[in-house]
Amino acid sequence: MNLDRRIEILSKIGQEILEKPEWLAAAVQQAYYANKWFTIDASWNALNAIAYHFLDEKILLEWAGGYPIEDDMQSKSIGLVLAGNIPLVGFHDILCCFVAGHIAMVKLSTKDEILLTALVGRMIELDAEVESRILLTDKLKGFDAIIATGSNNSRTYFEEYFGKYPNIIRKNRNAVAVISGEESEEELIALGHDIFNYFGLGCRNVSKIYVPSGYNFDLMLGTLHDHYKELANHDKYRNNFDYNNALLMLNKVKYLMSGSLIITESEQISSRIATVHYSFYDKLSELESELEERKEEIQCIVTHLNLSRHETFSFGEAQKPGIKDYADGVDTMNFLTSL
Repeated sequence: MNLDRRIEILSKIGQEILEKPEWLAAAVQQAYYANKWFTIDASWNALNAIAYHFLDEKILLEWAGGYPIEDDMQSKSIGLVLAGNIPLVGFHDILCCFVAGHIAMVKLSTKDEILLTALVGRMIELDAEVESRILLTDKLKGFDAIIATGSNNSRTYFEEYFGKYPNIIRKNRNAVAVISGEESEEELIALGHDIFNYFGLGCRNVSKIYVPSGYNFDLMLGTLHDHYKELANHDKYRNNFDYNNALLMLNKVKYLMSGSLIITESEQISSRIATVHYSFYDKLSELESELEERKEEIQCIVTHLNLSRHETFSFGEAQKPGIKDYADGVDTMNFLTSL
């Protein structure tokens, strides 16, 4: 199967996603029954983002053209250990392996089996050769290289077990937002998407905000409450909100809250579900230095400010990565085409 055919299959899948066919709608429904975090809206949001930003034919051709992919290259077997925190979070790794011409040996997360299985199954229907190139397996063995995504704790295990192979091993990261204090209501609403999309479970969700000293949170909290208060109707999210509210009260930790979000001052970047941390800053140059020092904890930065030393995203764009926005800033395609 040559590169042109692989891209043809992927772009066909992208077109079908946008048409919302019955086979995919059924998978979306099944994914919700299996994992209540994967709401119907959340799954379609993830699918549409993949279709628009990954599987457009022009995007695929331009992206693939930036790497030395040859049709007669020797394929390697790449073990993929996928996360399952948000719908289809591991699809980009499968996509990279497939386009690079390697064989993907995929260990799915039990939290996100249904949608990925459905997409791969449809690819096999389009071309039977896909079945020998994307292998869904419960146990990885016989691979030449590994890409593993997990928590900070699992990374230690991954490094011990997979360290002897060429690898990309990822750990916890989160997005941060830098607030100037001059944000419009529209920008604060967009920030809400960065915080709340997928219930804050993604590595690109904002879990920490930096605000100027003396910042008044009233407008932010009021805006977020007005536009995202329905989150409190989701049982799992509400349970986490109530639990964290009680925990902070018992520990006598100072915090602010709206009907769907708790914010508390903390130096930590990663935060619990339904909570966001904040820190004050005085000088933007000093904050840029801190962000540089903590870059291993940060997946992306959202702001309307010009941070000269950092790539940034506009408010509302954190959960809309492009095909070249590689997790942890590590170029997956470069890794794969260099094996």
